[in-house]
Amino acid sequence: MISIFQRLIRKETKLSLIGLGYVGLPIALEFARKLKVVGFDVREDRVRLMKKGIDPSKEISSDSFASCDIEFSSSLEDLRSCSFHIIAVPTPVDRHNLPDLSPVIKASETIGKILKKGDYVVYESTVYPGCTEEDCVPVLEKFSGLKSVIDFKVGFSPERINPGDKEHSLVKIKKVVSGCDEESLNNIADVYGLIISAGIHRAQTIKVAEAAKIIENTQRDVNIALMNELSIIFNRMDINTYDVLEAAGTKWNFLRFYPGLVGGHCIGVDPYYLAFKAEEYNYHPQVIKAGRSVNDNMGFYIAGQLVKKLIAAGKNVRNTKVLIMGATFKEDVTDIRNSKVADVISELKTYGVNIEVIDPAASSAELMHEYGFDLIGQPSGNYDAVVIAVAHKEYLDLDEDYFRSIAAPNIILVDVKGIYRHKIKELTYWSL
Repeated sequence: MISIFQRLIRKETKLSLIGLGYVGLPIALEFARKLKVVGFDVREDRVRLMKKGIDPSKEISSDSFASCDIEFSSSLEDLRSCSFHIIAVPTPVDRHNLPDLSPVIKASETIGKILKKGDYVVYESTVYPGCTEEDCVPVLEKFSGLKSVIDFKVGFSPERINPGDKEHSLVKIKKVVSGCDEESLNNIADVYGLIISAGIHRAQTIKVAEAAKIIENTQRDVNIALMNELSIIFNRMDINTYDVLEAAGTKWNFLRFYPGLVGGHCIGVDPYYLAFKAEEYNYHPQVIKAGRSVNDNMGFYIAGQLVKKLIAAGKNVRNTKVLIMGATFKEDVTDIRNSKVADVISELKTYGVNIEVIDPAASSAELMHEYGFDLIGQPSGNYDAVVIAVAHKEYLDLDEDYFRSIAAPNIILVDVKGIYRHKIKELTYWSL
């Protein structure tokens, strides 16, 4: 019997990628250099752009679409010709910070409607351990009328893409794969091995692979929370946290984490998935939740510190004008999902501060839709304070003269990431 891997490389069948965002599109294009691929997304406006060789997320150049055997579609019918389906849709949390599985469940329904005997379904979306087999597989079975393992195979291979990181690209990151049985594990490993040069790690079970992914981001979240808490402590002692970390970092085994705003669709979300599942097993995860609490409140803390400094400078807070530089969740990306810069802005507005925002990467329309504020084209000047919230490359070489040129008297410079540390000599300067 010919394996699914052999059928794919012979181009006797196709691979589909469901969800063409920051994660899905790069994977689809890599596979399309080796296999026949259908890239599927429910958002027709994004599909139209990709058909023209344009990445809606502005992460991938038009050249990357060249020489790719890929068909972009929002039609369910185009998925019927595929036998190996990869689901890479978002897994957000709701307003109560509880897992919102609706995107991955809807994607499972979509695939279930066209699933055939012998097909494979591999999930890349970050979920809690057990989600693939306990939440997604029953949906596939319900809508297909088929039985998992017997009629079709399921696997989990967590995404590890780091948006904006050109060094650790998709193919250079070791891929964790898992399957519902030995046959599926081998085939899934072989398929991903076509595009991953860094190697494949075969996890013992699907749950192991799910857990491995979710603790990657939980570990980072907890460590960053420690740095944020240290920055609060050191601020009261009038010690610069970055100076402390520079000194401590001279020891070979010191872990290099830094304070900051922790947002985005991974680190700021995944720990909630693990905490939710832990409580299902009657365990209250104290360290994980404490880390989340610290990080979730950093935007409000930064805003509060700025207001104190405005008052100390003798300014009437309600008459002050503040420029926020950066609105994306991290530097050099266009992604605004779960951006904690919005927390800084909303908290400052409660004090009556007049806010203007600039960002070279973000979409003004998306920010208005998501958070209720938009961007200005260029700084208008006469600012009482400037908050460098995101370390975009466009901001790295700015100097004290630049900030003085857009400043009102006694300007306060808030440098969240510490990029101007030791460069500001005359202006009032504060960083985490």
